[in-house]
Amino acid sequence: METAELLKKVRKIQIKTRRISRHLFTGGYHSAFKGRGMSFSEVRQYQWGDDVRTLDWNVTARTGEPHIKIFEEEREQTLLLLVDVSGSTAFGTRQQFKQELLTEICAVLAFSALDNQDKVGAVLFSDHIDLFIPPKKGLQNMLRILRELLNVKPNNRGTDLAKALQFTRNILRQHSVCFILSDFLANNYESPLRVMGKRHDCVGIHVWDIRERELPDVGLVQMLDAETGESVWRDTTEPDFRKQYTRHFLENTDHARRTFRQAGADFLSIATHESYATALLHFFEQRARLISH
Repeated sequence: METAELLKKVRKIQIKTRRISRHLFTGGYHSAFKGRGMSFSEVRQYQWGDDVRTLDWNVTARTGEPHIKIFEEEREQTLLLLVDVSGSTAFGTRQQFKQELLTEICAVLAFSALDNQDKVGAVLFSDHIDLFIPPKKGLQNMLRILRELLNVKPNNRGTDLAKALQFTRNILRQHSVCFILSDFLANNYESPLRVMGKRHDCVGIHVWDIRERELPDVGLVQMLDAETGESVWRDTTEPDFRKQYTRHFLENTDHARRTFRQAGADFLSIATHESYATALLHFFEQRARLISH
């Protein structure tokens, strides 16, 4: 992609997703993903109702009056975006390709983290690690992630989610919020996801297109596997074939959802023809309510 065209696309997505992030998600993001841990703030005199476990015995002994330690939530955290850039994401039949949807969702999440003064990083993966952008604060780093997503050219077309999860586990030294964005056409990622889920706050975002779930009756068609390059002819007039096609999609989606839940992680599914803003807002609100309770 030419530099001028790339910058134009970056600016267009920046304007669109920045507005969505500011108006819908800034507060919701913070409520849904609160920082872990507490940091010392100050010492003050004990008041009726204070937790006696927070008494500062040194100050109390020195002054002769009971004092307690005040702690504040450590709000700064790290957001890492694990983004599938394999061949199957370059597909779409409605409003946009899956890869375009992934990019816009990443932009919204990154801007929300930016407004929360969090660090943001990214792992772009296919069947190997295509690019790692270390987590940093600031608009420039966030725009770099966006540029790379728009201009990514993976060397291979397959998907190895397990490798991406293992790589992420090795590079993250502290608790982080990890969004895993993919169509989840992958195998054998259950174990590394469970390991990730024990240490990090993981969320799976499944992106899909309606033609991956429902195949119309259009006669004999040539179908291409974007990740293997294999091409086959299929007769879509056969009801059994169309049912099998739909069943395969639903089973794969259900497997991904169960795998994330068993790992203690969240999961949401968004189609290319749906409003990702509505889906994300609903997710943030639900998560914030669960945390508050």
